[in-house]
Amino acid sequence: MTSVENNIDHLVNNVTPQINGTNGGKYDDDDDQFPENVHIMKTNNQLRELHTLLRDRTTCRSDFKFYADRLIRLTVEAALDQLPYVPCDVITPTGHCFPGLRHEKGTLCVSLMRSGEAMEKGIRECCRSIRIGKILINEAHVIYAKLPSDVHKRRLLVAYPVITTGSTVLTGLEVLLKEYQCKQSNMILISLFSTPDGINHICDLYPGLTIVVSEINTVAPNHFGQKYFGTD
Repeated sequence: MTSVENNIDHLVNNVTPQINGTNGGKYDDDDDQFPENVHIMKTNNQLRELHTLLRDRTTCRSDFKFYADRLIRLTVEAALDQLPYVPCDVITPTGHCFPGLRHEKGTLCVSLMRSGEAMEKGIRECCRSIRIGKILINEAHVIYAKLPSDVHKRRLLVAYPVITTGSTVLTGLEVLLKEYQCKQSNMILISLFSTPDGINHICDLYPGLTIVVSEINTVAPNHFGQKYFGTD
């Protein structure tokens, strides 16, 4: 039996969900207590299983990375749907005209290091030629920032996997808005997990920001970055 099968068998037979409220502390995608700029991915069995496996302490690191990369790609795909698209007609191999869509070029990914780097692979797989800028933040202090000079003209995908208090994300957003003159309306924050307090804190300060998150839960998997990079 493979390690993946062992994990699934363990989940079926042994794991009891932690109950925190009526739904394990989780908020549904149609919950109206969050602003309209917050897009929570619609829960299905596949998504719930990935959330479960990434929280299971018996999941080994190789399996953890596999499940994390799957969830990252799903979340990135959901975020890409928030980009502006323009009409684009193409001619098919059979000579027919197909009235399609194409997203506007010039999108930039901004990775909030170090945890945000875990999401770069999924973003590159969805946007093959995308440029990636980086901001390294430690205890609400910016240590390093490398961004293109025209960042203020671009649509931004800001990547950070787990939001608890929101302090790291807020520091990164402040750099982009104040030092690089970026616009809130041009930014999409992509996160895998967030607490209600963290997401509300960000929305209170930056209501023009679009946020895409796979789950909002009172208990976030704070071990994500360490487990993904093998530093746990």
